[in-house]
Amino acid sequence: MPDRPIREIRDSKVLAAMSHPLRRRLLDVLRVDGPSTASVLADRTGQAVGNISHHLKVLAASELVEEVPELARDRRERWWRVAPARTDWSPSDFPDDPVAEAAESLVLERQTAMARQWFAERDGYPEPWRRAAFTSDHWARLSVAELAELEERILDLLASLADREIPDDGQERMTVFLTVRAVPGRP
Repeated sequence: MPDRPIREIRDSKVLAAMSHPLRRRLLDVLRVDGPSTASVLADRTGQAVGNISHHLKVLAASELVEEVPELARDRRERWWRVAPARTDWSPSDFPDDPVAEAAESLVLERQTAMARQWFAERDGYPEPWRRAAFTSDHWARLSVAELAELEERILDLLASLADREIPDDGQERMTVFLTVRAVPGRP
C-alpha cells in the first residue's frame, strides 16, 4: 500500500471549503464509496443535484476533489473523486481566525453526531458488531514530543486501515467511523 502524500492546509478558504457540513459529508461519501456523480451523491445525501454540483465545484476549486473523466459515459456525465492527498491542518496555523475556530467546532460536532447515531442505531446491528464497537479514554503525562509521536503513530495506523486494499478473505466488513482526540486537560 503506497503512502498517500499529505497536503497541509494553510489557506482558510480551503479550510472553510472542507469544513462545511455538507461538503464534509460529500468528502466522506467519496472516500468510503469511491468516485461518484452529482446525481448519485444527491440521492445518497437527500440533496438537490444542483446543490451537490455547487458544493463539488467549491471542493474542486480548493483541490479537495477532482474530476474523473475516464469514468464518464458521455460528455454530459461528470464523475468526481477525492483528491489523492490526505489533508492535515492545525488551529495553531490560523491564529485568531474565526474560520479555524468554526472548523474545529464543526469537527467536534460531527464526531459527536456520529457517536450519537451509533447509540441510536446500535440495537439494529448484530451482536458481534455491538461487542466489537468500543470507546476508550486514558490519562497520560506526555511531553510535546511524545504527544507528536503519539499522533504520528495513531494517524499512521488509521491511514493504513483506511487506505488498504480490502482482503478477499470472506469476512464481513462494515464501514467504521474512526476518530481520536488527544488534548491537554485536567481530570
